[in-house]
Amino acid sequence: MEQPTALLIIDLFSLFDFPQGRQLAPYAVRAAQRTARLRAAFDAHRCPVIYANDNFGNWQRDFPQLVEACRQKGGASARIVEYLAPSEEHYFILKPKHSAFLATPLPVLLAKLGTRRLVLAGMALDACVLATAIDANSREYATVVAREAVAALPDRRQPALQTLQRSGAVEVLSNRQIIASLSSTSSYQRTGLAPPR
Repeated sequence: MEQPTALLIIDLFSLFDFPQGRQLAPYAVRAAQRTARLRAAFDAHRCPVIYANDNFGNWQRDFPQLVEACRQKGGASARIVEYLAPSEEHYFILKPKHSAFLATPLPVLLAKLGTRRLVLAGMALDACVLATAIDANSREYATVVAREAVAALPDRRQPALQTLQRSGAVEVLSNRQIIASLSSTSSYQRTGLAPPR
């Protein structure tokens, strides 16, 4: 069965060894904890979960190796692994730049899954999440940013959310609203009726 809604988790696996990484780390841990709640709901509804993570310029390391490196690093990196270590049913891609669509197989994967709506979580809201959201909208996906499940430095968070909301390209919703929409979509899939617009 096609699953029209997918959760895209962006860049939460990190060693935080980039400029301002240490400052961003606690906000990423908080976003990971809240993303884990979303992921549990997507798993329960059998909706796809896709990890899109920066490879940080290391072209000889795959995604499972990155997750293990974070586990070994300890601190915030390891805490995020505790919350969000992928399961066998999850998907992953590595991305070289900000947007999860740029030079990645994400469009092919979404087409195979029958995805029409993307829910975005992760870091950094003002860079990689924002770039992915704009690209998703330009490809005509209904796009949602999970307000509690995105990380940014405090002075960048609200301007990024305002940019997204004012663009009209995405909806910014709470975890509760997103989970409720999953339940609604699932019930309409079971009955074969189209959900109301």
